[in-house]
Amino acid sequence: MAKFNGKKSIVFGGTSGIGLETAKLLHQAGAEVVTVSRRGAISDQNDAMQNEIANVLDRDSLQTLFEKHAGFDFLVNTATGGPRAVGPFLEMDLDGFQGSFAKLWGHVNTVRLGAPLMAQDGAIVLLSGYPARKYRPGTLAIGTVGNAVEGFVKLVSAEINPIRINAICPGLIDTPMVLKEGEEREEYFSNTTGNHLIPRVGKPEEVALAAIFLLENQFVTGTIVDVDGGAIPA
Repeated sequence: MAKFNGKKSIVFGGTSGIGLETAKLLHQAGAEVVTVSRRGAISDQNDAMQNEIANVLDRDSLQTLFEKHAGFDFLVNTATGGPRAVGPFLEMDLDGFQGSFAKLWGHVNTVRLGAPLMAQDGAIVLLSGYPARKYRPGTLAIGTVGNAVEGFVKLVSAEINPIRINAICPGLIDTPMVLKEGEEREEYFSNTTGNHLIPRVGKPEEVALAAIFLLENQFVTGTIVDVDGGAIPA
């Protein structure tokens, strides 16, 4: 297990799903954890952490947040930024398609405003998603945004060096973002992952473990780690 005693981490989207699991692992490893979300903590799982309210699209609030915690070591952004358009591209509302890029702008905002105020030996982890490199019907907007996130990480790594930056590309993960419930939820997971090399839905903690690896390993930057259950090569 990684040891992050004396390290301060800021985790956007750290109150649910992948972000929450990452925040919990960081806390268990001894880090001081600050979670950031639009609504604040929603369960007692964040009780041992400092919970801030901010929107990744609100640059003023981000600037205030980063100045408050200046000198922090790790930045993890799992926030989506807002709604994402789904459906056939030729039938898609273009405003919805454009709005999906809120995730990219949220990532860009946190890196641009956070990097100058963090430790120069620190590390950043962002999230893309496997539709960035694997076509799935109805996910063209999501995939295009993910592709942009991955491109951003690879290019900006040289400019913000020695701060390291990497991204994780998750497969289909069992998080609150999947709104289906009960049998419908299970059927959706089964049908979607049935042809993957590992034919099951992923767990948030499996993605969080990759985030910990990227924060700890000081010889990795500008790369994308796939935690997709073999969805991309399938």
